[in-house]
Amino acid sequence: MPLPFTSIVDSLPPTTPFVAPEAIERSTGIPFRVRVGANESAFGISPKAHQAMTQVLGRISHYNDPESHDLREGLAEYYKVGINHLSVGAGIDDLLGLAVRAFIEPGDVTVSSLGSYPTFHFHVAAAGGKSHTLPYLENGLNHLEALTEAAKEVQAKMVYLSNPDNPAGTWHSAADLTSFFNTLPQNCVCILDEAYIEFAAEGVAFPIQDLDPRIILMLTFSKAHGMAGARVGYAIAAPDIIAAFNKVRLHFNVNLVAQTGALASLQDLDFVKNVVQEVETGRKEYEALAQSLGLQTLPSATNFVTIDCNTQPRAQAALELLASKGVFVRKPGTPPLDRCIRVTVGTPEERRVFAEIFPEVLAEIDASE
Repeated sequence: MPLPFTSIVDSLPPTTPFVAPEAIERSTGIPFRVRVGANESAFGISPKAHQAMTQVLGRISHYNDPESHDLREGLAEYYKVGINHLSVGAGIDDLLGLAVRAFIEPGDVTVSSLGSYPTFHFHVAAAGGKSHTLPYLENGLNHLEALTEAAKEVQAKMVYLSNPDNPAGTWHSAADLTSFFNTLPQNCVCILDEAYIEFAAEGVAFPIQDLDPRIILMLTFSKAHGMAGARVGYAIAAPDIIAAFNKVRLHFNVNLVAQTGALASLQDLDFVKNVVQEVETGRKEYEALAQSLGLQTLPSATNFVTIDCNTQPRAQAALELLASKGVFVRKPGTPPLDRCIRVTVGTPEERRVFAEIFPEVLAEIDASE
């Protein structure tokens, strides 16, 4: 007797958003020496966060605050907004689901770049929505004009955009984004994913004061703060949107230890500054390495560098050979970026090992062609 799944679930193919490095290790039997594929921070967490999280473990038998009040209050003070402009979730992945549940009904259309962060598209599909995608420009930038025109053409209910971008690493200025938002249809909500914003230069972060009520900013403690495994993200938006999130969210969504650590990390900006500086050093090393090998890199305002291997088969071969030698990286899956591999800035030792192995891999590829 068939199970009574919804028609939406029955219509969806089996999907795996990301193949985790642990899954690759299990399937190949080869442990990774260098884990520079998932854009995790290689530089740990703030000592203040570590201490706070350790101390609060004694209270883990208690439920976490379902309102994440102290963390939201700390974020409100940091960003100079009212606490009613903030929602905390289990990473941006959780918050994307809340946005889709709040705005997307079966048949509604969303617009985004082809190959952009896949979790958004899984949420849209689960809601019965449709994802309309357009390719990145050849230089790895989101094609803002094309996204605008598509939003008008398909009567999009929502647009998703990451800035700085994942998987490209490229960015648009806040001024360009303001112009972009102003051209979107009035009934179209825009998610602006700023997961990597701490690594960007001045003039990239979108201004939060007087935020357009159609814009939902999403940020995270996963990258510069190094807390990916704790799963803490937050959204800044109009109070009406936050109130809608509260209607549909899982109320015990962020655990006690994670809330405590995130608040402590927010108060340790020197730690974050040092991480950003180390990442900048690592990006320059990757760029120099690629140049020495005759390859180009896409400009990056993130904690990773996207290296252009010139063709999709060459990039795929590099991905597989690196894995066989114990180096975990990832590559974009759709053109035009599928000719690239994406490498997270690791520790100095991880960067050294990658710099030794990557030329060997390219030499093997060239010898086989």
